[in-house]
Amino acid sequence: MTLPKFHIAVLMGGWSSERPVSLMSGNGVADALEARGHRVTRIDMGRDVALKLAEAAPDVVFNALHGCPGEDGTVQGMMDLMGLTYTHSGLATSVIAIDKELTKQSLVPHGIPMPGGRMVDSEELYTRDPLPRPYVLKPVNEGSSVGVAIVTEDGNHGNPISRDATGPWQEFPRLLAEPFIRGRELTTAVLGSPQGPAALMVTELKPKSGFYDFDAKYTDGLTEHVCPAEIPDDITRACKDIALRAHELLGCRGTSRSDFRWDDSQGVEGLFLLEVNTQPGMTPLSLVPEQARHCGMSYGELVEAIIGDALLCKAGIGEALLGKAGTGDASHTTGTADAPHIEVPAP
Repeated sequence: MTLPKFHIAVLMGGWSSERPVSLMSGNGVADALEARGHRVTRIDMGRDVALKLAEAAPDVVFNALHGCPGEDGTVQGMMDLMGLTYTHSGLATSVIAIDKELTKQSLVPHGIPMPGGRMVDSEELYTRDPLPRPYVLKPVNEGSSVGVAIVTEDGNHGNPISRDATGPWQEFPRLLAEPFIRGRELTTAVLGSPQGPAALMVTELKPKSGFYDFDAKYTDGLTEHVCPAEIPDDITRACKDIALRAHELLGCRGTSRSDFRWDDSQGVEGLFLLEVNTQPGMTPLSLVPEQARHCGMSYGELVEAIIGDALLCKAGIGEALLGKAGTGDASHTTGTADAPHIEVPAP
């Protein structure tokens, strides 16, 4: 995809538990945009973020934030009020997708398979298990597997869970409890384009030890990425279909990543969507850039494709900006953006 030269603010950092990942994503995006000739303003988000954005006055904001408040609708609402064009999903979608329980309420009635479970007060865990063991406990609105615990019969958490045992119950007053799904970790990226969103491919994630937690995601060598996943064709089709349907049902924009667990002893019936990430990582180890690369799209082309989708989604403004160069190009050369060419492999 070839864009006119714009002034792009890259919003990164913030104060969530995923700050280090956001800084890696944001700086990678900014480097790629500068290499492609765009004027870039890097903004490490603090409480004065609105002032910094107003001073920068960019053509478009690339939202490289992860976690709250950059992924939960807070920053999206602020940018809506400021009249800014920005990448990725909008306010309503972000509010729903960051909340795993709201996501279930939005998707399960439409036939999207997701694990059962319930919300539980952390205090309750010290007296009884909310579900038969093994089960999973996770914060309702954290990403990157932050605060996830798998409670087993032979684990060291105690039975019932001990107050002294290290786990998310010490940090979060309420948690989502879900049955543990034995099997394999799969993920599928969806990327928007002028022709509509498309599911890219399926990656299998094989942690060298334990499960696919924060360290396994962002430490080189701790997880093997099998891309494309070596799985049956019907599972590949199901992952791509569910990921695309979830993206559209939630109203996602730009790109999203759907994470699955698959019990390979159960066939398609053993496939469950765990969550939809509306701000997937853009680090050297991140999955969306990896899948795009396998589809023939470079990192820089992916970044421009996400920006192009934001401009096209901004009714009226996208068409006007795409018809001329932004303030990042002093010559204001006119031109139109080419549609991103994505070679999505057949299953």
